[in-house]
Amino acid sequence: MQVKPLKVLIVEDNLAISRNIANFFEKHQVILDFAYDGEQASELALSHYFDCIVLDIALPKLDGLAVCQLLRAKAERHIPIIMLTARDTLDDKLTGFAQGADDYLTKPFALEELLVRCQALAARNQSQQRKQLELGEGSQHLVLDLSTKQVMRNQQEIHLQPIPYTILQLLMEAHPRALTRSELCQKLWGDAPTESDALRSHFYQLRKALDKPFDVPIVKTIHGVGFGLAL
Repeated sequence: MQVKPLKVLIVEDNLAISRNIANFFEKHQVILDFAYDGEQASELALSHYFDCIVLDIALPKLDGLAVCQLLRAKAERHIPIIMLTARDTLDDKLTGFAQGADDYLTKPFALEELLVRCQALAARNQSQQRKQLELGEGSQHLVLDLSTKQVMRNQQEIHLQPIPYTILQLLMEAHPRALTRSELCQKLWGDAPTESDALRSHFYQLRKALDKPFDVPIVKTIHGVGFGLAL
């Protein structure tokens, strides 16, 4: 079985430290992204998938403790976070854990230890949280991975924008029951007003990505009822 490479976000404003981590981690086939202040880190972490975040505390704009607290409040899944800092007192560590950190490594540190801790946290998190929705068979075999937001149809990856992805997830969770237009709008936008053609536009995008490459469509409109999956 092929193991997916680890995806790690390094949040560190010291360029020399970031460079050292990058040089070592890339030798071990780790995919890296970088942020140099707390606001940038929050935006990346909330919009991209990472197996682990290495998070310095002393950051510009938003410190690491605030970033950790924000991610625990807003992220749709638990993202393992290792606090990386020169603050090494017990009170500092307890504060970090109280804000939601999973691990704590003080500077100076061994790159080998940081890598092993990232790998261990990511493996534990995946075993605890990995969950899939799976329906159909053959060319209609559909898999949606809730942890990575990856969608596969007949072993072919389907790339979806956020709202079409959410629509598909809702339809899969409800199957074989159909969802009404009002149910979908409520789950997608709550009570916020939306344009009358907004849902139609997102269904068009979903069908274009999920059905157009295949002979048999999956997404179906049930007149007088709503929307469902032909599985």
